[in-house]
Amino acid sequence: MGTLWFCLIGVMLVIYVLLDGFDLGVGAIHFLVGKTPEERRQVLGTIGPVWDGNEVWLLAAGGTMFFAFPALYASGFSGFYLPLMTVLWLLILRGISVEFRNHLRGDVWRPLWDFLFSAASLLLAVFYGAALGNVVRGVPLDASGYFFEPLWTNWRVGAETGILDWYTVLAGVCALVALGLHGALWVQLKTAGAVNERSRRLATRAWWIVVGLTLIVTVVTFRVQPQLRLNFADRPWGVLFPALAIGGLAAIRWHQARRNELRAFLASCVYLAGMLASVIFGVYPMVLPARSSEFSLTVDSAEAGAHGLKVGLVWWIIGMILAALYYRYVYKSFAGKVAAEPEPPAQ
Repeated sequence: MGTLWFCLIGVMLVIYVLLDGFDLGVGAIHFLVGKTPEERRQVLGTIGPVWDGNEVWLLAAGGTMFFAFPALYASGFSGFYLPLMTVLWLLILRGISVEFRNHLRGDVWRPLWDFLFSAASLLLAVFYGAALGNVVRGVPLDASGYFFEPLWTNWRVGAETGILDWYTVLAGVCALVALGLHGALWVQLKTAGAVNERSRRLATRAWWIVVGLTLIVTVVTFRVQPQLRLNFADRPWGVLFPALAIGGLAAIRWHQARRNELRAFLASCVYLAGMLASVIFGVYPMVLPARSSEFSLTVDSAEAGAHGLKVGLVWWIIGMILAALYYRYVYKSFAGKVAAEPEPPAQ
């Protein structure tokens, strides 16, 4: 049951990155594709009906993690308390900026909300990438199952790790550019006119950076975390996941050249899913790798009781069916292009 729940949490995290990932990407490129208040309003309109619902997947994944792997939840929160609180504040600021932009309007308020929305989205993308880098690299867990990491130490991947080092920062930058590309493809899909053209040009340029960073991150990740090499060597079928990422990248370029906006965005989803699935496959059976491998938390050592996991599976399936129906309704109801509208008068 532990392996099944490991996969289910992985699926939920992938869905979160695909859905809230384009929200974050839209925020990161907010000022690059929207040059006037009206255009920035149009950019926000592409995510307005769905952004808050997309974040539910993060809460659901966290709740499921607490239920299925309580030891992982306890250890992770003990060591990542500071960055988790930072992420919480960034999520709050991002939500406030989206909602208050339409309620507190004026020559001072409107630029402030736009800035907070963009800055919070950009920093969240970097933090998520750095967090994933920390998990892949391994944390300084000890025999007690807890750890503490300062914000940084000597910026090296060694025994004394910090939350930020050259590898986790590289992972954060890669996440930012990849989600920026994802967001640009979403804005391109949902808009027309000048915003659409800027998004198309930005996506075309960002694609080359994503290709380069993906190659670099992949090479160094196999050196930083030996478990990845072992898993791919022992289970060669796992090469399917990196192949999905490569295929998704190639498909983005192919469909962009033919101006097929929907397929280009779906190809970006395939790329992100392939990258995340490769990581999930590569670290298994560890749920939280340690720098000293004997202290790593694994599926077997961190899982909850078997009876609770079996009962929880029934309710999880019911919840996922209801969530799928809700998302189908929301995305179908708000399908199509978002028209540019004039800004309401300042208050």
